[in-house]
Formats: sequence, C-alpha cells, structure tokens
Amino acid sequence: MVAGVQIHTKVAQDAQSEILTDGAVAFLAALHRTFESTRQSLLAARDDAQRRFDSGVPLDFPPETAHIRAEPSWHCAPPGPGLEDRRVEITGPTDRKMVINALNSGAKTFMADFEDSSAPTFANMIVGQVNLRDAINRQIDFSSGGKQYKLSENTAVLLVRPRGWHLDETRVTVDNTPISGSLFDFGLYFYTNAHELIKRGSGPFFYLPKMEHYLEARLWNDVFLFSQSYIGIPHNTIRATVLIETLPAAFQMEEILFELRNHSAGLNCGRWDYIFSAIKKRRADRSAVLPDRKDVTMTVPFMDAYVRLLIQTCHRRKVAAMGGMSAQIPIKDDPKANEVAMEKVRADKLREVTAGHDGTWIAHPLINQIARKVFDENMLGPNQYHVRREDVKVAAADLLSSNVSGKITEDGIRSNVSVALAYCGAWIGGNGCIPVSYLMEDAATAEIARVQLWQWVKYSSRLDTGEQITAPYVDRIIAEQAPGVQKIAPSVKDDHLKIATKYLMDQVRQQWPSEFLTSDLMPYLSMADGVEDKWHRSVL
Repeated sequence: MVAGVQIHTKVAQDAQSEILTDGAVAFLAALHRTFESTRQSLLAARDDAQRRFDSGVPLDFPPETAHIRAEPSWHCAPPGPGLEDRRVEITGPTDRKMVINALNSGAKTFMADFEDSSAPTFANMIVGQVNLRDAINRQIDFSSGGKQYKLSENTAVLLVRPRGWHLDETRVTVDNTPISGSLFDFGLYFYTNAHELIKRGSGPFFYLPKMEHYLEARLWNDVFLFSQSYIGIPHNTIRATVLIETLPAAFQMEEILFELRNHSAGLNCGRWDYIFSAIKKRRADRSAVLPDRKDVTMTVPFMDAYVRLLIQTCHRRKVAAMGGMSAQIPIKDDPKANEVAMEKVRADKLREVTAGHDGTWIAHPLINQIARKVFDENMLGPNQYHVRREDVKVAAADLLSSNVSGKITEDGIRSNVSVALAYCGAWIGGNGCIPVSYLMEDAATAEIARVQLWQWVKYSSRLDTGEQITAPYVDRIIAEQAPGVQKIAPSVKDDHLKIATKYLMDQVRQQWPSEFLTSDLMPYLSMADGVEDKWHRSVL
C-alpha cells in the first residue's frame, strides 16, 4: 500500500483488490496532495459568498470577468469522439444491470452516476468502478433469475459523473485526511480506463456537478491537465460537461466554459438542483418563497431565463447546450394515466428542442423512443450549435425573478414530506434512486422537498386555506405521512425511516437549512461500512 494512504473498510474486498491497485492508489494520493488545499479554500469561499447573500448583497455577473464575456473570439474544444450528437442521454447509477440496460437503451450517451442517483456506500462506489471497467472492456455480461444481460454491438457513449467538490470519501484517507469524493471517483475511473477508452475510439468523458464558481471549474481543469500528464496521454483529451445546477453558476456560465475551454463538452440544465439552489442561496430573502414544487416549472420566468441564457452561451462558444431530466417512468398498469404522463414528456422535449437545446436527459430506457422521436423530427443535424439565440437578453433581475404563480397547498406539503422521507430512508439504506408515483426520484428532488418545507416554516407562509405553516404543523403531516412511506418505497427499513423522520423534523427548525442532506446523512453510510466518521457533523 502507498505510504500515507489508509483504506478504513473491508467491504467489497474483491472489488477493492481489482480497482484499488498500488498504481491507482498512488495516483489518488498524488491528486489529493496536489489539489486538496485548493478544494478546501474554494469550499470556504462558498461559505463567504453565502454570508454576503444573507447580508443582502445581490447575485450578479462578476465584474472582474466582464472582458471574458465580452470577447467574441474564443471558443471551446470540438466535441470528443461520439459526442457530436447527444440528442438523448440516459442517466442512472452504476449497478451492473443498469449499466448494461442503459448502454443498450438506444440513447446516444449514458451518464453513469456516482453522484445524486447513487448512495455512496463504499460497495456502491467501488463495485460501480468495476462495472464500468468491465463495460468498457466488454466483459460485463451476466445472467440473473434466468435472464441474460449482454451488451449489444452498438452501445451508448459513456460519460461519468463523480461526486461534487463538497463531498468527502470518508473511507479513504491520505495523510489522515479524507480524500475528496470528486477526486476519488474521477481518479479511479480515469486511471483505470483512459488508455482503453482511447484505444477503442472514445475517451474519458465526464459530467461535473454542483459547481458554484468559475474557480471551481479552474480546479477541475488543473486536475485534468495534471492527470493527462500523469498517465501520458495528450492534453485536451478529456471532455467534461458542466451541470449548471446552482444559482451562482448561472451568473458565471461564460467563465466556467472559458476555464474548461480546452476540455469542455458544454453545459447542462440541472433543473431540479437549480431550484434547490435558488431556494438555498436566497434563504434570507422573504420575497424568494416559492409555491408547491409542481408549480415551479421550466416556463416560470426565472427558470426560462436560465434556460435561454445557457443555450445562448453554449452556442456562442460552439458547445452543447443540454436539456434537463424527464424523470417519468412508464405506468404499466394504467394505459390512460401512462398516455397523460408520456404526453408531458413529449411537451417537455418539444420545448427543449424548440428552444435550441442539443439533447435531453431521460431516466428510463422506455422513454428513449419518445424523446428521440421529438428530437429527430425537430433537430435534423447532429446538434443545434448554429441556433445562436442572439435575440436573448438576460439580466441579473431575470435570473432572480420572484414572479412564480401558484399556491402552497396541503397536498404540496404532503408530497414534499413523503418524497423527503422516502428518499432519505432509502439513501441511508444504500439506494440513491427510487421510483415514487411513477417519477424516478434522486437527491435533487428530495433536496427541493426539504428546503421548501424549511422555507415555508421560516417565513410563516400560509396555505391556500389561510392556515399558517409552522414546525408543529409539519410535524403532524410527517406523523401522518410516515406510515405510508414503505408503501411507496418498500425497500425503506423501519430504523432508517425513524432517522429520516427525526432529520426532517430537525431541519424545519433550523435557522438555515443544511447545505446538503447527503453530507448530513453520510455518517450513517460510514458507520455501516465500519468507519467512524470524524469529519461530518452528525445531525442527530
């Protein structure tokens, strides 16, 4: 083992021995020792920025980078092999069956997710790396329950989403400090597979989540330069698409592309996390209270402005402007309800392709056909980089518009409570992606549910009936909804539901909402892996 590196758990020993080779671990240690101090300073800068927002300083486009936004001549790198046409991308966790089904789905690309649709148990993280390696080498076929799972001849192009900068990998320490979850996920995948991917005519392609500042994009670019040199491949081989899923990042899209320009594959509308971030970043602004989650659609003014600015920015710089997730899954036992749900998917995808998006996200292989048909009929070439959207003029006030029609209803509160309890309970049990009411829910929708409940209690919002929303009122709804959680999420265990219930009751009483439920609940996953988590604040 590499000096200074400790692996604190014995789970998934076979996978550990295959993936955590001395060479891979030495690379992880090099990444940590080179970049950890910068990561920590950027996380501290997030806290400083939040304090400014809380004091009333409004979000705006950074004045120090006005020259980058104004300069028309710079463009991003051309698409990596297989990334010219991304009209439908499927996303999901890295379990073996999902990887095979997604790669075979007919979608153009598959984003294998170590982030919001995966609960980061050590087994999930390390076995997921084995599954991706085996898929790349076409050695992933297996049988289960009498059914064969086998890769088809022409599979989707693979992209990987590591965890965000804020998450630690608590089961692996370097010099007695946990390694960044981002660097752990990126580093293992890159070190294990980059040469093989290039040999097979593809490349190491990534999605980068949860960034809040262009300096965080600069850090990723520095990691890419270091990593390519370390394993001896040409600079600018990596391609990365950044999810614009935080409110501060929406004001820095040009700068984020500029920092990553030689490795950039575009931007994506991470719509659910963006709503979560909009509530969280404007937590001290009473005027930013939103109605029921179902009313915060892509056509409300602040979301529409974000979409239009993203498309204009990407096409100005000649990269992909990717649309958001359709979380619907087929309703097999109710054809009428299924047709209504699928019509919503069609309308959403038509809005995206008409606006100028180059592709879209789906969560289930059976949705591919619907999304593909809409894009095939309305996007005749491989992309829409030529749709410049020069008509778009988005000001800071547009991105901060509080003009959102809708009400706060008891049904909305019950829905938020059920989703938050079901997701948190499932996550503690090691499942980061669950179907609820025929929607595939991941951490992002649970986060919206959590912070909306907090926001409504914080500002003593009123229901459409006139009743005031208080912490005891939410407690009552939690008590009424909790017994039904295991009907909608049968995998949730009783003790995990109790933890989720106490967590949600605690959250609505805080002065400010926690940054991420995944950080709050991480100690439970660490403990399940036999590791004392000394680095995350225990919330209970």
